[in-house]
Amino acid sequence: MINAFAPDLTQHPPRSPRCKLGGYVHLPRLLDKARAVLAGKGGDYHYNCPLDRRFFNFTGIDHEAMLAAIKEGKTDTEMLAWVEARCGKSPAEIKAWSDWLTAHAAGSVDMHAWFMETIKTLSPDREDVVTFFDLLDLDDYHSYGGR
Repeated sequence: MINAFAPDLTQHPPRSPRCKLGGYVHLPRLLDKARAVLAGKGGDYHYNCPLDRRFFNFTGIDHEAMLAAIKEGKTDTEMLAWVEARCGKSPAEIKAWSDWLTAHAAGSVDMHAWFMETIKTLSPDREDVVTFFDLLDLDDYHSYGGR
């Protein structure tokens, strides 16, 4: 059984970055990773990774302050209220940012090369992996036994 307050990311992946909380994509995954890291069960997942930092940059929230709030044992609903009290973004801004992040793909030539090499390593026959969210979902699936 998965413990929502201390997920074991050595046994299962965090929620997909596509999952939303309060309209924010990636927030549920970020919470899973933070809780797992605090429990010493983060595995290969890192809190405050580049994708997490996109959330922090958009919201203006300090990652250490958020980690301290998560450490208090707040639920997803309580963490959403905590984020909303500090963020000040409108629902339209949150939707636009979430839509942008969901569609975000490699930009530079070097990033394209890394992206394609990663897909080739994980699943060379896949032609539908075009965004970072696609790649994260594929990596999570592959890392826990999927083919």
